[in-house]
Amino acid sequence: MPYFLVAPAVIYLMFITLYPGVYAIYQSFFFVRFNQWTFAGLANYQQLFADADFWASLWNTFVMGSIALAIEFTVALTVAAFAYRDPFVRGWRIVFLLPMLFMTSAVSFMWKLAFNDARVVSDLLTRVGLIESNIDFLGKVWPARFTLIMTDVWQWTPFLFIIFVGALQGQDSEIEESARLDGAKWRQIFWHISLPMMMPIIAVALILRGIDITTMFASVFIITGGTPGGATETISFFIYRMGFKTFNFGYASSAAFVMLVITIVVAQTFVKRFFRPGRD
Repeated sequence: MPYFLVAPAVIYLMFITLYPGVYAIYQSFFFVRFNQWTFAGLANYQQLFADADFWASLWNTFVMGSIALAIEFTVALTVAAFAYRDPFVRGWRIVFLLPMLFMTSAVSFMWKLAFNDARVVSDLLTRVGLIESNIDFLGKVWPARFTLIMTDVWQWTPFLFIIFVGALQGQDSEIEESARLDGAKWRQIFWHISLPMMMPIIAVALILRGIDITTMFASVFIITGGTPGGATETISFFIYRMGFKTFNFGYASSAAFVMLVITIVVAQTFVKRFFRPGRD
């Protein structure tokens, strides 16, 4: 009976996840142009590993994703450490989740307007005297990357924050009280008691956020389009470009499968390195 009850959900999940994955792997061994399929063997993978654009998109994804994740983690953990005992945080968690509730496309348009189209950021920096003239954020490599990073940080830092707050609030307060009675300072309690207890949750949260960052597409598509000179082209945008601009679907599928393997290996390594079961 239990298997019968969960069977519809399992079948549905397999249909929307397993089948497309297997189909993409199968497709990667063919030259695909719309309905014309020609068996290619490993030719797509050989071409992919020799493609400078592919490696550049991997590098861009790693650089922008690492910086964004580091900023999100630092800000979320710092704010959570100072605010998790505040009654406002307990009663109004939805307020902190508001950036996540906006569509990614809407957030991307908002930040594109602020950094480029309306030059809001440049105008503010000029008025306070930090710069002398407007900055072309999308015309140079690192300003364009910075724009994408800030877009991601603004929208997804609350995701880590609410997880960290929940982890801190879920810890036994008697442990903190015992440490205070023993003369421990707040900073010592956090670093030596709270933070070690949070490590499994932190590991899971960073893995989920890191995997999500590898699929960064909407902000790249709307804000930069991969420019300037491909400096902001992520692996997701590279796959989109190969599949829906050059219509080389088999090649795009091979890139997607390679990215899947890389993601699994990195995530598994991270789990083994940082995740410890509660009994340990």
